Amino acid sequence: MLYSLKVAGAQTAASLADRLGITSVAVRQMLGRLQEDGLVGFDDSRETVGRPKRFWHLTDDGNRQFPDNHAALTADILASVSAVFGDAGLDKLISHREATTLNHYRNELSNIDSMEQRVERLAEIRSAEGYMAEINRDESGALILVENHCPICVAAKACQKLCRSELDVFQAALGPDVEIKRFEHILKGARRCAYRITQKQTDNRQLTMRL
Repeated sequence: MLYSLKVAGAQTAASLADRLGITSVAVRQMLGRLQEDGLVGFDDSRETVGRPKRFWHLTDDGNRQFPDNHAALTADILASVSAVFGDAGLDKLISHREATTLNHYRNELSNIDSMEQRVERLAEIRSAEGYMAEINRDESGALILVENHCPICVAAKACQKLCRSELDVFQAALGPDVEIKRFEHILKGARRCAYRITQKQTDNRQLTMRL
């Protein structure tokens, strides 16, 4: 139940029942118990004439049921590095993490030619790291990399350079022929992080001039 709310966002009891393949009565019973434990909450939304629909969502305690990769400790270490070595030392630490991560991703993607397959493999790697990643397409056909969970969220809030570093790593790992833009961001209040990934268009005129 918590996983479904984490991945798909706020849902009605009926939609949760369909998603989980159980009855709405069973879902409401479970939601009631989870609410008593402080793991879920709800908002009533009047979308049409009639009774408002109740949408259930995870609370902060509910989100904390998912892995955080010792985030509090990481945040403390980052603060200590900054205090002892200054911003230059913190930048050096983040650069080292970025280089190590990029090297790992490049090794995993090195034999994959298709952009779509590279993105799919990246999503698999990120899921293994705790980001609950998946691939979708938007109405224009662009690939959308969605990360439903951020296992380093606490640390990233303390040091937002970590998030900027990850975007740079994605760009470098996927290659110069790919353009990637983040349009949803957990640190800016979104439920998830989402990236739009497209193939860069070759400028035929510039290509002709070079030839």
